[in-house]
Amino acid sequence: MNRMQNFKNGLIKENPVFGLYLGLCSTLAITTSLNNAIGMGVAVICVLIVSNMIISAIRKLVPDDIRIPVYIVIIATLVKIIQLLIKAYAPALDTSLGVFIPLIVVNCIILGRAEAFASKNGVWDSALDGLGMGLGYLLAVLAMSLIRQILSTGVLSMTNPFNEAQTLFSITLIPESFTISLFGSPVGAFVTFACLAAALTAYKSHAAKKEEAAQKTQKEAAAKAAAAGKAA
Repeated sequence: MNRMQNFKNGLIKENPVFGLYLGLCSTLAITTSLNNAIGMGVAVICVLIVSNMIISAIRKLVPDDIRIPVYIVIIATLVKIIQLLIKAYAPALDTSLGVFIPLIVVNCIILGRAEAFASKNGVWDSALDGLGMGLGYLLAVLAMSLIRQILSTGVLSMTNPFNEAQTLFSITLIPESFTISLFGSPVGAFVTFACLAAALTAYKSHAAKKEEAAQKTQKEAAAKAAAAGKAA
């Protein structure tokens, strides 16, 4: 598999949330607003890229018996750095995300890519894999946040993460009397996740059938050409 194909797989085909079902705890909990989604998404991207690069660089130096503890120490250090930066420069986001920032340490996406990819591939490939998976996670939480925020409040809004008093935009899309407060609750998170996961599964199934049909057509065309060549 080439680099670009591996990168694109993380966005849709092997999306960590809707395709591989990883990192669901934080996804279901924090997707109530765009601010939360972007904050968590960017944090995961940063940790994924840097941890993948470090683990790839030291993969030949770490004995197999202790590789998992070493990976966890690296990831925990990076997460702590991210947490302190958020606490210092975006305190409102730190309060909103709460315990879910430190819990990135045990996020299955991070450790999973370290074990499945970074420990077996070069630094550049590992960085690209981390970026693809991180963007896939960001797209997933953004999609859920958009749906849940709009349906539960009727307003699409976002504040400046570095200054909570500054509203970047606020657009009313649904009148308050038509909003569905259920989508702001945990039940709404599960419903939104189920619908999006089902939609992605249907899309992948359709794409697979289309690809299979195209391959069948190519084989039939090749067989006809071969038969015509023999007849000639």
